[in-house]
Amino acid sequence: MFAKLVELGGFGVEAAVTLTRNGLLGPVPPAALARVVEAYRHFHVTPAAGVAIAAARWPDRTAVVDEAGSLTFGELDARAAGLAAELRRRYAVGPGRTVAVMWPNDRGFPLAIAAVSRLGADLLLLNTGLAGPRLRELLTREGVDVLIAAPDLPPVDFAGPRVSDLDALAAAGLATGSAAEPPRRPGRLVLLTSGTTGTPKGAPRRLSLAELAEPFVSMLSTVPLRGGEPMLIAPPLFHGLGLLWYGAALVLGCPVVLLRRFDADAVLDALAVERAAALVAVPVMLRRLLDRPPRRLPELRVVVSGGSALPPGLAAAFMDAYGEVVYNLYGSTEAGWAALATPAELRAAPGTVGRPPRGATVRVAGPDGAEQPPGEVGRVLVSGGLTFTGAADGLLPTGDLGHRGPDGLLFIDGRDDDMIVSGGENVFPQEVENLLAGRPGVADVAVLGVPDEEYGQRLAAYVVPDPDAPPTADDLRKAVKTELAAYKVPRDVVFVEALPRNQTGKVDRTRLLEQVTG
Repeated sequence: MFAKLVELGGFGVEAAVTLTRNGLLGPVPPAALARVVEAYRHFHVTPAAGVAIAAARWPDRTAVVDEAGSLTFGELDARAAGLAAELRRRYAVGPGRTVAVMWPNDRGFPLAIAAVSRLGADLLLLNTGLAGPRLRELLTREGVDVLIAAPDLPPVDFAGPRVSDLDALAAAGLATGSAAEPPRRPGRLVLLTSGTTGTPKGAPRRLSLAELAEPFVSMLSTVPLRGGEPMLIAPPLFHGLGLLWYGAALVLGCPVVLLRRFDADAVLDALAVERAAALVAVPVMLRRLLDRPPRRLPELRVVVSGGSALPPGLAAAFMDAYGEVVYNLYGSTEAGWAALATPAELRAAPGTVGRPPRGATVRVAGPDGAEQPPGEVGRVLVSGGLTFTGAADGLLPTGDLGHRGPDGLLFIDGRDDDMIVSGGENVFPQEVENLLAGRPGVADVAVLGVPDEEYGQRLAAYVVPDPDAPPTADDLRKAVKTELAAYKVPRDVVFVEALPRNQTGKVDRTRLLEQVTG
């Protein structure tokens, strides 16, 4: 890795300074360095390489903390090697085969993905909430040969083997002392899109160090993470946001704190007990944390929000409670990481998603594909080291519409397919949603476009009221008319008990509409 940074010329100097400051670069004993080189040569840029390299450098440092206790990097790597040997021996897992992993946030997830990637098989990460026909369709469509699923998940209609007892298999592999032969090339990593409006689709990646170096170093130069500091990752690791930061934690040798289910009190307790310096969360999780009395968390310096739009008022409220710690990450499963906003930028330009990392490109394109001037809305296109295989002409449409401010900061106005035309005016539901989310008495809100016989489309706001001080529909309509425009006022304001969300925190629009229409 370090040699590759040198090849990048002037950027190599910047990278060396950044990585030294973050504690990644430093003296490495010759024997450990040899194991680092061998791990990269065998496993390339994969979870297996990340665990093996961390084990070579910091074998006795904690790798994972969960409800069952903790594992060191050395223990995690040894178990992954044992599990890989048994997966190879019993189920012929290897190049050309696809293994799906369906596991919640505990030690089983990093163990499973490290073992599978040791074997060069394609790795498909499944949402633990999938079930029934949709899950069967996915397993068939993606050509899954072996399913690794947590034992407490429901039965799965799958013709192939289902593997659940990872500890027993890892122990059996370690007992035999046999090791699976390293693959000649890495398998693909396949992430699923969120599937909030339909069946999730696979987004395959095969990563390289050269592609990842610039955006990774750019992230570390912006976000003040240091090697060895605990990081609590609250979103599912099968989701791009959780997986991205798990990869960063591996590279930095950071202990990862995992909870199988999100609970605001449990998260706050874990942050305090483990003295975590970083928290990764989706916006709805930050909202739930703010519902609890603020805790004293002096070690918490970084809170990364991503996975869905961060309402400006929520970012400000969280920083008012916990300090200038919020970083807003913009990206998607297909596009990877596209932009990052710092706390200072979120204060100065509420609602911004920041700027692209070095090595990535973001274009706000008009109808002719050319860059839009500041203030003009266009399609957001991205490219960079984390963009998934299949981006045409180097630029991938995110499906979002956005604009740049006069200082170059990026703002997302909404999804391309969410924008509605009501009475001849273009309306972006997210703008109205952000405003309503900051109104007194609004605990949660989603704004959607729905068909309208007279205007073609109209806005509908679905509001979860604060039971102690609920707003009225007229209050909310008046706020939109006063602060935005009359044509942006939702015709429908529907009060609901809760908004249905998927496990990555996004509103499930299909379920919401089914819920309110009966």
